Amino acid sequence: MEKMIPVKKLVWALAAAGVLGAAGGALAMRNAKVTPVSDTATAAVPAQAGDAQVAAATTPLANAAAPAGNFTPPPAGMPDFAQIAAAQGPAVVNISVSGTVKTRAARVPQIDPDDPFYEFFRRFGVPGMPGGPNGGGEGGSREIRGQGSGFIVSADGVILTNAHVVQDAQEVVVKLTDRREFRAKVLGSDKSTDVAVLKIEAKNLPTVRLGATRDLRVGEWVLAIGSPFGFENSVSAGVISAKGRSLGPDESRVPFLQTDVAINPGNSGGPLFNARGEVVGINSQIYSASGGYQGLSFAIPVEVANKVRQQIEKGGKVQHAKLGVMVQEVNQGFADSFKLDRPEGALVANVEENGPAAKAGLRSGDVILGFKGQRIVSSGDLPALVDQSLPGDKVDIEVWRNGKRETITATLGDANEKGAKLAKAGGDADGDHAKLGLALRPLQPEERRQLGTRDGLLIQEVGEGSAAARAGVRPGDVLLAVNGTPVQSVEQVRGAVKGAEKSVALLVQRGADKIFVPVRIG
Repeated sequence: MEKMIPVKKLVWALAAAGVLGAAGGALAMRNAKVTPVSDTATAAVPAQAGDAQVAAATTPLANAAAPAGNFTPPPAGMPDFAQIAAAQGPAVVNISVSGTVKTRAARVPQIDPDDPFYEFFRRFGVPGMPGGPNGGGEGGSREIRGQGSGFIVSADGVILTNAHVVQDAQEVVVKLTDRREFRAKVLGSDKSTDVAVLKIEAKNLPTVRLGATRDLRVGEWVLAIGSPFGFENSVSAGVISAKGRSLGPDESRVPFLQTDVAINPGNSGGPLFNARGEVVGINSQIYSASGGYQGLSFAIPVEVANKVRQQIEKGGKVQHAKLGVMVQEVNQGFADSFKLDRPEGALVANVEENGPAAKAGLRSGDVILGFKGQRIVSSGDLPALVDQSLPGDKVDIEVWRNGKRETITATLGDANEKGAKLAKAGGDADGDHAKLGLALRPLQPEERRQLGTRDGLLIQEVGEGSAAARAGVRPGDVLLAVNGTPVQSVEQVRGAVKGAEKSVALLVQRGADKIFVPVRIG
């Protein structure tokens, strides 16, 4: 199976297997997996664990320090990678981390003292058994060691890298290309964007130039410098394969740059340069079935990293805005149901009670087509755009509701604040509908109390081979709305289905969750 994998784990696994003689870097992979690109090794030690301290703040791109060297891109043809490496390489650093973390005690099977193997386990201390290491009692600790990359953004020693490179580290050592080493302080890190800011006590250091991704085109040449598998200041090149990639809910705030640049464990936190020698991203993850580079690597856009840096340098916590909705992808079935010209946008499935979206009037069944003037093509576009704003910002949201476009203004909330539960909705009826293949009945008062809804139709049966069954509707689901309109009777369901052409979107409650299910009827 393929996956995104933190390169940290991969490098040390290779080292343990005897493939490597030294620690590698950190990267992340996914199922083909995305993995962070730093290395981490572990060993049992009789010490207490400690957590690295984290804070947060930043500085505008315009305030970046002077570049390490002047660079003029060639007028045409291949970029001069040698010139970029020579001019910018001195500002790329190797990062080594170490620390200890607590481990839980192993769960030990209970062995009868009369068992013939009991005495063997007791006398020879088999791991995990009575008398052996972690054979019961309190957990111990393990040592972590790892390596990654980073780059200097100010001449007085401010460095950007990945948060996963320095996670759980109690000592961070930065090594420059001139072989000097410095202990670094973690000024702060932000796990949700995987960005960390370090500081070393030094002066007149070479620095990188920060660029921008807005004008970066798919197919443009890019270059990475880092320490894959511990091989410092290694250079690899490739092209931008795609922009604005979403790698799943855990990383939804980052619109990743996808490249085919060879990235391996140890590259995590290193810079991605454009053909002008400017940093446009931080190499962070790879997508692989084997644990090594397979042509898919991902970088955090420099604008995301610099926003985190600005907040950390100001001494405050990293703030993230929130809209307070859960969204789904709009497929062709939903597009037909809501009479959209094409399958695009973010379908609102749930709205947080008393959250920013609810206060602005957004509701389940709305399709968000635009945010602050930016078009929403897929549901993955929305979280990244929200995160480019700050709590308290007023934003215009373009939605598709009841077959027409509307603009709603919302004031964004703070994602760090604990939100309320997601709102629920409902209907009331009895009977069944043959076209969908559903048998429906009204909810009883006790059922309404348990589900937290005033209305709703309980789906008693789903016809075998019916349209609803093929779409994944299950007995026990509660039907709340059809094509965004709450239903309170079977007649309403019949009318909604009769008026549809190719498909209908059913909003159903399943346990504590609400989801839209597209059912093709035409």
